[in-house]
Amino acid sequence: MSKFLNWIDERLPIVDAYKKHLSQYPMPKNFNFLYVFGALGVLVLLNQLITGIWLTMNYIPSAEQAFASVEFIMRDVEYGWLIRYMHSTGASAFFVVIYLHMFKAIIYGSYKNPRELLWLFGMFIFVILMAEAFMGYLLPWGQMSYWGAQVIISLFGAIPYVGDDLTLWIRGDYVVSGATLNRFFALHVIALPLLLVMLVFLHILALHKVGSNNPDGIDTKIKKNHNDLSDVNDNENYTFHSEYTNKYNIRYCVPFHPYGTVKDFFAVAIFLLFFCYIIFFNPEMGGYFLEAPNFEAANPLKTPEHIAPVWYFTPFYAILRAVPDKLLGVMSMGLAIVFLFFLPWLDRCKVRSFRYRSHLHLINIVQFIVCFVILGVLGALPATPTYTLLAQICSVGYFMFFILLFIYSKYEKTRSLPKRL
Repeated sequence: MSKFLNWIDERLPIVDAYKKHLSQYPMPKNFNFLYVFGALGVLVLLNQLITGIWLTMNYIPSAEQAFASVEFIMRDVEYGWLIRYMHSTGASAFFVVIYLHMFKAIIYGSYKNPRELLWLFGMFIFVILMAEAFMGYLLPWGQMSYWGAQVIISLFGAIPYVGDDLTLWIRGDYVVSGATLNRFFALHVIALPLLLVMLVFLHILALHKVGSNNPDGIDTKIKKNHNDLSDVNDNENYTFHSEYTNKYNIRYCVPFHPYGTVKDFFAVAIFLLFFCYIIFFNPEMGGYFLEAPNFEAANPLKTPEHIAPVWYFTPFYAILRAVPDKLLGVMSMGLAIVFLFFLPWLDRCKVRSFRYRSHLHLINIVQFIVCFVILGVLGALPATPTYTLLAQICSVGYFMFFILLFIYSKYEKTRSLPKRL
């Protein structure tokens, strides 16, 4: 077996890549539970890809048969209900994991130099995931799928000059129809998953190039002009990959296996407990994961009483509704995502982790999270005058996070960083 593996490795460096990017990848010693969501994201991505493949074997992408094919999967295909619920629950789980992963990056400054490109790849993953989820949401061809797509696609019509043509191009017809379903199906099962996998691959490569951040925000990589290497490789318990011995301060790190994998496997076990509970006992999650109107076939002549997107879109939908003007509302919703892309350059403080930054920064982060959560709740509720006013206040709080961060971060008074982890 060893000779066979050596023969393979001489022609395709599988073992070398395994050691370099997994088993001997240097992991900072002070990782906490917030660092498990990257691995959970890969797990959920695999779940979505595998269950999605099985669902396409019985799904029919046509306006006449799409809803009936989903019912056929649920009722007649052996374990079809399980596969469908794994996929629908996995979509929500994906966004839970992604939002928590982004939260970790924001509080610990994982987007700051030299990890700007890592953050940008992560944001592109987030945007593609939103597009993937939106297009997949139309495929069951239920009432909320149909009318939700109708509302969201119509928003592009607010764009001056090209809005109407763009809306027509997205739909492939003058209304949401079978043509829309066909192109959304093609993008959902082929184009966007390929792009998503490629971005995840680039995200991991960028991470391993610059090294992982840690809760204290201290560099574990040795700079090129660092002359004192006396503390490198002084721990004989660790045998890191040769490429890392001259780049990392090994005293600050441990190999990813077994120290990181043990944490990740424990997190996977906890995650699967909640994931399986939802699948087997509460797959609809009170209408947040699967809405009641979506169990009715799409009817262009019958509008649901209250049209709202799935919960993971509701914060941005609430920002859209908070602005009375349609065009300004669409622009505000878009800017809510665009501002996140520029976070590495809006934050001008040299200290990464919130642990050593000012109280003002901590307050700003807290108000940002509170506003985001409240917007998520309001986006799922009817647009009453009171809720609209509250959404406007929280929208201002959301954008003020970025504006205030740019203003105070350059002159922020920070605490001294510890000299070692």
